[in-house]
Amino acid sequence: MLVAAAVCPSTPLVVLGMPELRSACHAAIAALREARPDTLVVVGGAEVTRAYEAGAAGTLRPWGVDRTAGAGEPVLPLSLTVARLLLGDQEPQGCQSVAFGATAADCLALGEELGGRGGRVALLVMADGSACLSPRAPGRYDEAAGPYNELIAKAVATGDPATLAALDPGEADRLWVSGRASLQVLAGAAGARAYRGRLLAASAPYGVGYLAGTWLA
Repeated sequence: MLVAAAVCPSTPLVVLGMPELRSACHAAIAALREARPDTLVVVGGAEVTRAYEAGAAGTLRPWGVDRTAGAGEPVLPLSLTVARLLLGDQEPQGCQSVAFGATAADCLALGEELGGRGGRVALLVMADGSACLSPRAPGRYDEAAGPYNELIAKAVATGDPATLAALDPGEADRLWVSGRASLQVLAGAAGARAYRGRLLAASAPYGVGYLAGTWLA
């Protein structure tokens, strides 16, 4: 069963800068370790849904930065690469991408499968909020983005899988919420169980919602 989860931003900026947010991510990952999971799985958004081997590598070179995690030919998408870099020397037992456009039902089913792998399971979930939070945001500013982003932050803060499960993919896509699918995988892994949520950081310095938080059983 799922005993712990951490939510962190998938942007490479959390590795290259933003020290306060990076510190919050490291605190969230430390909470995963303290939960003593048998299995740690990293989940992040990508163009396709795919499982990767535990030791799979990723690199930031396509984004102009010579930073690599893992060994061998880099194959991980950006979200999982950022996760591997945040983990440092800690190697997960699995890396799972989920398609940005995956249906809510598919995300929930994937989460249920990951959470039911046996023993004590922890998830490191890479997820950004809306990218429409200001006029300078990557997406077109939308006044609905703020409340939507706050809804996600509150769900993380309170350990509320039902709210994440109910996120509308169409609305998330309109508001450039790239982490919607990953968050619904988390909801599927959590199921109907209760978790103690904690929001460690939340900011939107570039008009994109970034947050770090934990769920503990």
